[in-house]
Amino acid sequence: MRFLYLKQNTLWHVFKCVPEGGGEGVAINMEEMEEKIVFCKGGGCTAKLGAGVLSRVLEKLPRGEQDPSLLVGYDSRDDAAVYKISDDTAIVQTLDFFPPMVDDPYTFGQIAAANALSDIYAMGGEVKAALNIVCFPEKMDLNILGEIMRGGSEKVIEAGGTLAGGHSIADSDVKYGLSVMGVVHPDRVLANNQGQPGDKLILTKKLGVGIICTANRVGEASEAAMHEAIRSMTTLNKYASEICRKYDVHACTDVTGFSFLGHLHEMLDGKLNCCIDASEVPVIEEAHRHANEFLLTAAGQRNRNHTGPFVEFRNIPFSMEEILFDPQTSGGLLAAVKAEQAEALEAELQNAGLPAKIVGTLLEKNSEAPEIVVE
Repeated sequence: MRFLYLKQNTLWHVFKCVPEGGGEGVAINMEEMEEKIVFCKGGGCTAKLGAGVLSRVLEKLPRGEQDPSLLVGYDSRDDAAVYKISDDTAIVQTLDFFPPMVDDPYTFGQIAAANALSDIYAMGGEVKAALNIVCFPEKMDLNILGEIMRGGSEKVIEAGGTLAGGHSIADSDVKYGLSVMGVVHPDRVLANNQGQPGDKLILTKKLGVGIICTANRVGEASEAAMHEAIRSMTTLNKYASEICRKYDVHACTDVTGFSFLGHLHEMLDGKLNCCIDASEVPVIEEAHRHANEFLLTAAGQRNRNHTGPFVEFRNIPFSMEEILFDPQTSGGLLAAVKAEQAEALEAELQNAGLPAKIVGTLLEKNSEAPEIVVE
C-alpha cells in the first residue's frame, strides 16, 4: 500500500491510496476533499501556537508594575486571569477562539463556546457574561454564521451566563469563540500549580478527540467515534467543576491544545514529580487505531517536542504516547485532589455521567528522576 502525506493547515494527513492492480486502501477524490474543507480546514485547539513558541514570546513582554489585586496573570501559565475586586469577589477573565474542527456550523459553535467557558471552570469560577469573537468571510452564507452563533449562545445560556455582545471582522477563514467573565471567591481560586505531594490526579473527560477529528477529516473515523468525540467536546465542564468544589481540590486545569502531558507539565511547575497509570486514563478507544495509522496532528508533534524531554514512558504503546500528546479541544478538567477524597470524588463524577478516572499521583520533587513517569 502507498501512503500520501499531505500537510493541510495545522494537520498532517496520511491518505491510504489504492495501489495499481488493486489491494487494500481507500481511494481519495481530491476535488471532493477540497470542497469539504472550505468550512472545516482543521481547527479547534490544534490551531494554537505551540507552547515553546508562545513561552519565548511571553518572556520578552514588558511586565510593568505589579498589581497586588491581580491574583493570577500570565506569569503562572494558568487558564485565565483572576483580579480581586473585594474581600469576597474576584473576576475571572478569559478568551478563546479557533477555526472549525467539524463540518456542522451549529456543532462548531457549541464546541467553541464550551471550550472558552471551560477556563472559568478550571479556575473554580462561575460564568457570568460572554462576548462573541467572530472572523467570517463576507462571501460565505450568513446562515452559516447564524448557526455558529446559535450554538455558542445556547452553551452560554446552559452555563448560566449572559451573552452580552461581541466583535466581528471580515476574514478569509471562519474563526469563532468567546471572551468570558466569571466570578470566584479570592480564597477559592483553583490555580494550576498548587498541587501537593500525595495528591491524586483525576481526569474528567476522555482523551483522543484531536486524533478522532483528524481521522474524520479523511473519512477514516467511524460515526460512533465521531459522535463520542462531539458529545465530549460539547459537554460543559460546569458539572465537573460544581462537584469538585465539594472536595479538597488543590489545583486544577483543563486539558486543551497543549495535551494531557503538556498541561500536566505546567501543573508540576518544576516543584513536583508525577506518576501516571496509563491503563486508567480514559480514552476514546478508536483513537488507538488512528494513532497507529499515523493520523496525527502537527500540533501533537509540537507537544511531543516541547514536553517529551520531561516524560519517561515505561512499556507504553506508541498509540498511547500519541494520545497523551494529542491536543484536546474542549477537554476535561485535570484536578489534583487530597488522596483520601479521590475515590469519593471519582465516584460522584461517574455517577453524574462523566467518564472520570483517577489517573496518577503527585510526588515530592526529585531532580534525579524523570519529572513525569507514564507506566
